[in-house]
Amino acid sequence: MTATPDLAPAVTAASPELLRSVFRRHAAGVAVITAAGDRPVGFTATSLTSVAAEPPLISFGVGTSSSSWPVLSGADHVGVHILGEHQQDLAATFARSGADRFGPSTEWSSGPEGVPLLAHVSAWLVCRVVSRVPAGDHRIVIAEAVAGSHSGPGRPLVHHQGRFTALRD
Repeated sequence: MTATPDLAPAVTAASPELLRSVFRRHAAGVAVITAAGDRPVGFTATSLTSVAAEPPLISFGVGTSSSSWPVLSGADHVGVHILGEHQQDLAATFARSGADRFGPSTEWSSGPEGVPLLAHVSAWLVCRVVSRVPAGDHRIVIAEAVAGSHSGPGRPLVHHQGRFTALRD
């Protein structure tokens, strides 16, 4: 087989817009990251990754301009919540700038290490922060799981093409 020049895909120079457009095509699981401060903070993340099994490490990205960053930048522990398909509203609340994320519509309690834990999630972890790695206008947080549960209800919530959705069989 030979390459045919007129069938080659269009090439676009790298830019923030290109990166966002490419990753809209990448389906990702939806998590909410929380931390305790004077007031609890949290945000919706699609960057959650399992890093290692031994020790049990995870990572996620957070923007340094995020309203959650001042608390996360000094937090010793974070909560990691895997959302179920029934939690699109919760994902949207924690993704919305200026939202009252821990207001009356959000069920939560204080968990191990004082970390805010959300109710009715598919699974959760409390993790000890081990590193914050600079990455452009973000930080990659690496944390070690110290407690958790995987007994919650539902199938996973997914983010794709700029919206929250469920898996289809």
